[in-house]
This record gives sequence, structure tokens and C-alpha cells, in this order.
Amino acid sequence: MRMTVDLHGLTVYEAKLVLDRYLDRLPKGVMEVAVIHGYQSGVRLRTFVSKYEHHKVTGKIKTVNPGETIFVIKR
Repeated sequence: MRMTVDLHGLTVYEAKLVLDRYLDRLPKGVMEVAVIHGYQSGVRLRTFVSKYEHHKVTGKIKTVNPGETIFVIKR
């Protein structure tokens, strides 16, 4: 199962809080989280997401959409 979290319009600080809370509360069975960070308003969120670490995230996939990154979730 895949879930999505949208970080558009957030600061890096707010995005970290949202991602931490979102990932901590993931339901069992979620294998991927699509993180929508955008790219047209700058690259701060994209850069943050590429470096972000969480114990449930085992990998990241950059998609053909430069405003999205897929987090692979630990089973």
C-alpha cells in the first residue's frame, strides 16, 4: 500500500515536524510514502527530503516528477 504526504508551502522546520509525525503514525502494511515537496518555488524542501532520515525509511526513489520523492518503508 502507498500513502501520500504533501509538504507544499511548508518551511523546512514545519516539513520535518509533519514527516516525523506522519511516519511515526503509519498504519501497518504501508510499503511506500509519496512525499510531495514541489520544486517550482525553490529547492529547499526537495533538498531537505533528500537528506531526511527516519528509522522507518529504508530507501528513497526519485521519480520522473521532480516535485516528488518516494520513501521506501521498512517491513
